[in-house]
Amino acid sequence: MTKKVILVWFRNDLRVQDNEILSEAVNKADITIPVYFFDPRYFKTNDDGFQNTGILRTQFLIETVQALKHSLQELGADLLTFIGKPEDHLGTLCAKYDVTEVYHHREVAYRETQISERVEAALWEQKINLKHFIGHTLYHKEDLPIPIKDIPDNFAAFKKKVEKESFVRPTIDPIETIITHPHLEHTQIATLGELGYHEDSSLDDKRIQGGERRALQTIAQTLSLNYSEIDDYNLVSPYIAVGAVSPIFYYHEIKAAYSPNKKKKYDQLILRLMWRDYFRFMLKKYPNIFFKNHDVSTDVKNSIEVLQQWLTGQSEHPVIQDLKNQMQQIGNLPYAHREILAAYMIQHLHVNHLSGARVFEEYFLDYAPATVYGYWLHFAQKGTSLKDNLKTSWEELIKKNYKAHASIK
Repeated sequence: MTKKVILVWFRNDLRVQDNEILSEAVNKADITIPVYFFDPRYFKTNDDGFQNTGILRTQFLIETVQALKHSLQELGADLLTFIGKPEDHLGTLCAKYDVTEVYHHREVAYRETQISERVEAALWEQKINLKHFIGHTLYHKEDLPIPIKDIPDNFAAFKKKVEKESFVRPTIDPIETIITHPHLEHTQIATLGELGYHEDSSLDDKRIQGGERRALQTIAQTLSLNYSEIDDYNLVSPYIAVGAVSPIFYYHEIKAAYSPNKKKKYDQLILRLMWRDYFRFMLKKYPNIFFKNHDVSTDVKNSIEVLQQWLTGQSEHPVIQDLKNQMQQIGNLPYAHREILAAYMIQHLHVNHLSGARVFEEYFLDYAPATVYGYWLHFAQKGTSLKDNLKTSWEELIKKNYKAHASIK
């Protein structure tokens, strides 16, 4: 009898807990083979001169992959890791281990969907099916009360309808053991040097460290009743971005910790998760909309030059300089502070929204295509939810929202 061998292609779902594709594979396969690729397309400098993934996010990713490997080993399996394009290697792996099917989570942004299509084409040549799972959101696409094409553009209307007529699924039961191939090859996690970064680069000791266990610790810390810093969602969002924790798990943890005297805080956390869903569904409704130039009045090439000078220079405003330092050294800021930076770049430096978004893409740990570019379109007053376009000046935002933020613990 032929054994069912399922290869789990990890992407932005680097966790064991509440992971649908891993759980499904373990339940249906005789042998499960977990694989992760450090795709070189994500570690190069783009045409605009910015890194697709800055060194801080790369180190955070490496740590998260290492943590996943360790967790899988504790369950009796392992994680194969390679530097390379998945479409160039998955076919060979499938032949080597007699894989019958490949599982992966579908993404929504153009580059990610293109990679999936290339992988699917490569596997089809070997008559191997690539099974797509729809995950990554708080509200599952199949549980929405209306089709994607009918989702309201207005965020408030979207939120009201979804919260009233849908539900958040429960988390998936923990995996107790994984059966993998008895002769699985040994692979090593990529290093910064192998991915094109300087190994001797000094990384700030206050930076957030990657991994599923770190994610759970951070959630517990920021949801505790005695935690009152302005850093809350933005300390968890990097883990959500790489999938070290699921938005569904985080949501249920928020609900479990809910306290009347912390109602405003917890509602704000859920609001952030709702915005994240909204941007992903909007990108599905209007393909590629966030990555188009919606402001032809600003020159993209000139914007890049202005931003490169600003990033390497000294800002005349101390708050802006402080926020820029935090972005470059830590890779993280509370969302109200990111809005100040974005407003400054658009209103004072007069840069194009796509160029500004590429700065956030390089530096922030929690980069997610739909979320970052979706927010930036709203910063530029061209967003899909017209009522939520930014209309406040950066000076007023500083007066209203700037507070000296605590060091990351």
